[in-house]
Parts: sequence; structure tokens; C-alpha cells
Amino acid sequence: MTASAKATVVRRSLCEGGRHVRLIVRHMMFHPRIQELLGYLDAQRGVLRDAFDAIPAAQRERSPAPGRWSAAGIVEHLAIIEQRLAGLLRSRIAAARAEGLGQETSAEPILPAIDVRRVLDRRTRVTAPETAQPTGLGADAAWAALERAGTMLRETLAAGDGLALGTVMHPHPMFGPMSVYEWIAFSAAHEARHAAQIREITVC
Repeated sequence: MTASAKATVVRRSLCEGGRHVRLIVRHMMFHPRIQELLGYLDAQRGVLRDAFDAIPAAQRERSPAPGRWSAAGIVEHLAIIEQRLAGLLRSRIAAARAEGLGQETSAEPILPAIDVRRVLDRRTRVTAPETAQPTGLGADAAWAALERAGTMLRETLAAGDGLALGTVMHPHPMFGPMSVYEWIAFSAAHEARHAAQIREITVC
């Protein structure tokens, strides 16, 4: 199956109905590192969904305190970030491919080599830039936006299947140069970080 065909299946599986359908992706013939990262994205999305569902529907758009995001606002923030990241990585991969990007030569697991603790550690507070601030979408609209952004991110990763994505780099404003693999892992961990933030709302 070609990368474009795989990306199409990823898109359709995500659009057709939630986390159980996403499991189809894991059984496709992707490179092991792509499968690994798709699985990690799915796992952290599940963590986020569980946290979101734990907030009563009537309270998901309510800020727990002045200056703090609601659960819907947190999800909208994630949607903004992931949509932009998908576009950025798609551009970087396309440029690298045009320059002769080679095939991935390692099938070793990639996640053990990526330190996502820097993202998960909420003791380090980060202020999102104005362009990544939620705009006030309702809870359902925010989640739908995140699903669309997640689809784009998964399609971008799938389209790079078999390529040496560990050599395709883009700088992170806090963590310095990061490969496509690292960006994808950090995106998943970013959802887990904000899932923890949503869980804090339940005790406010």
C-alpha cells in the first residue's frame, strides 16, 4: 500500500467513529516506528477523552477560576497547536523528500529515545502565545476541531512512512532542534499534559 493510500485509510478511520475504529491503523503495514507513534497518539488521545468526559457536559465551557481555561478551551488550544504542527511537518517532510530524503534504516523503538518528561512535567508552567489561545469554541465544536487536527497530524505522519524522519528537523522554541519523530511524540505528550490540567478542574 502506498503512503497516500495509507493516509486515506487513516483519515477515514478517524472520521468514522472514535477510538475503537482507530485501532485499525495499528494493524496496517506501516513502518514499526510509524505504528509506534500512531499508537502513542491514540493512547494519549484516549487519556484526554477520559479526562474530558469526566467533566459534566454543563461545566465543560466554564472557567474554573479567573484567567484559567475551561475544559473546552484546553481542547481548542490543542486543536490550534496540532493543526499548525501538521502543516509545519508536512512542509518539512516535503522539502526533505525533494532533497532526496532516504529510507528509514532502523526498526528499533523510537519512544524510549525521546524524553517526553519535559512536556509532561506541569511544574514548569508555560504561557501559550496569543495565537494559540482558545477563542471560545463550545465544547462539542472544540472536540470536533481537535479530531480534525488529529486526523491531519496522523495523515502527515503516515505520508512519511518508511522515510528517515529522524533526520527531518525543526527547532522547538523551548527544547531546540527536534525531529519529526520527536515532534509527534511531544504532541501526544502535550495532550497528556493538558489531560492532567482538565483533571484538576474536577477538583476545583
